[in-house]
Amino acid sequence: MKNKEIKINLEVYGSSSEMSAQDSDLVQRAKLATENAYAPYSNFQVGAAVLLENGEVITGSNQENAAYPSGLCAERTALFYAGAKFPNVAVKSIAIAAQTGGQFCAQSVYPCGACRQVMLENEMRGRQPIRVIMAGENEVEVVRSAHDLLPLSFDELKK
Repeated sequence: MKNKEIKINLEVYGSSSEMSAQDSDLVQRAKLATENAYAPYSNFQVGAAVLLENGEVITGSNQENAAYPSGLCAERTALFYAGAKFPNVAVKSIAIAAQTGGQFCAQSVYPCGACRQVMLENEMRGRQPIRVIMAGENEVEVVRSAHDLLPLSFDELKK
């Protein structure tokens, strides 16, 4: 038997104000998107903002449904809308933020496994990495590629 260790590079910022203006703006748009969430069951309002290669920013929010799991996460809402509106434009980055009880989450918010797989599929589709910006009030964490969040993934590189 041998062991393998998986490591990822994670940039950690004390706040979005330490980031580039473009990344900080994307975080603010994700925070604004939380206001459009429909989350009567979890009271966990998530917003996502997707920056496309053409400069367009598409936002999305989580949409819950009493017939769980019929709802959809903010990340997938934004990515699917971006793919429908701009089918041949690559995703450059995505920012994610969440609030509950009227307060933004103090720690970074991470995407679920299904969202990670959709991000990875978008990387393959666009043939470039997608920076994932996970925002919290006390810190913001950034990975250079969605693949870093799903290292043992099924993707076209492993065919």
